Amino acid sequence: MSLYDHFRPEERPFAERVEEWAARVRDRYERIHTDFLDPRQAFIVRSLAGREPGVYIAEDGGYEGAERTRIVLHPEYMEPEPDEFGVAVLQVQGTNQFLTLAHRDYLGALIGLGIKRDKFGDILVHEEGAQLIVAREIVDYIRIHMTQVHRIHVRIEEVPITAVRVPPQTFRRTTFTVQSPRLDAIIGDVYRLSRAKVLTPIQNGRARVNWREVNDPSFRLVAGDVVSFKGFGRFRVAEVGGETKKGRIRIEIDIVE
Repeated sequence: MSLYDHFRPEERPFAERVEEWAARVRDRYERIHTDFLDPRQAFIVRSLAGREPGVYIAEDGGYEGAERTRIVLHPEYMEPEPDEFGVAVLQVQGTNQFLTLAHRDYLGALIGLGIKRDKFGDILVHEEGAQLIVAREIVDYIRIHMTQVHRIHVRIEEVPITAVRVPPQTFRRTTFTVQSPRLDAIIGDVYRLSRAKVLTPIQNGRARVNWREVNDPSFRLVAGDVVSFKGFGRFRVAEVGGETKKGRIRIEIDIVE
């Protein structure tokens, strides 16, 4: 079995890039700094580079437990200092006390500035504003150009990493069985929707798996996949179990509340 059999076909280009990075660290003693990676990409880096002798991995997303992180691949004797990850925190505060901004508003504002998704990490939303975890190289650009979020004028200042405040997030575990771990079947059971109400939205690009649009309803989910369904929320596949006596598959899901 090839190592790549453990990853989906669309993940192979990234897996090959990770293999190249690991070879450069192993053979040339280089240090490789990545942009912000989503959890699935970080998993691939740890899985591939972590098995190479002489290749060590360090990561930072601004706070412990961050979803998106920057990774440094390095030889043992070249362990990076905390400031070498290039992670900065921007505090965003608005001027309108009567309109609450959501995660999608801040995300849209950053994307609207032409900033690629791999240049910023988690967006931590609070009652009075938000904290943006971003690459240090784009701090000045954001401070100059991000003056508005969803029609609300905002002011932005950089704050120390120690000032990060992580909003509480809760998960609700649910268990059910499906005929097949297809995307449409699991979304339907999680949100109690009929197949007809799931099919068309998926085909129209409203579903994402591991932060990538998936418009194939038959796409098979595996443990660890993070699924978002526009208008409904997000969940993680905690476990794909074996078959029951009736030939159905047991699924455990963590739903973000």
